[in-house]
Formats: sequence, C-alpha cells, structure tokens
Amino acid sequence: LPKRPHPARPPCKPIAVSRCIAPMDSNAPKLAKVEKVLGRTGSRGGVIQVRVQFMYETSPELAGRSLIRNVKGPIREGDILALLETEREARRLR
Repeated sequence: LPKRPHPARPPCKPIAVSRCIAPMDSNAPKLAKVEKVLGRTGSRGGVIQVRVQFMYETSPELAGRSLIRNVKGPIREGDILALLETEREARRLR
C-alpha cells in the first residue's frame, strides 16, 4: 500500500497567561512533613507507614494536625509529601 501524506495540522493558537494569583483550589495538594517512620507494611513490605504533620503554607485550617499514612517508595524523616486526600488515616501496624 502506498503511504499517504500526513494531513497538515492547523497552526497552534497562543495561550494567554494570566498574571493574577488565583485563589487556592480546594483540590490542590496539601503539604505534609514526615515526622516519624513507623515501619514497613504490606504483604512484601513494599509500603512504609509514616506519621505526617500538615504544614501551614498550603492549608492553614489543617496546620499542626497529624495523620498516619501509607507511602510507597523511598521515604525518610523530614521529607515533604503532597497529599491529595487528607481525610483518611491508615490503620496502625500490628
């Protein structure tokens, strides 16, 4: 079969960039600092359970509150997590 030429694409239109600062989105990730690494969990130990404390910068209403969360991948005390969901808390290790 002969190759057909790719149809010409219309030129892209420039996107206007707004210089004003938008109000904080409620779906924006909330920053939380890892206070303590509690241990490994999961069937093969691939998940690490940590205690995190929310930072004031991204969520003044949650500042100072702490949660236990499960994290996959390398993590250590002092790391900062961007959490999309802040209501659920992980079950404690046994």
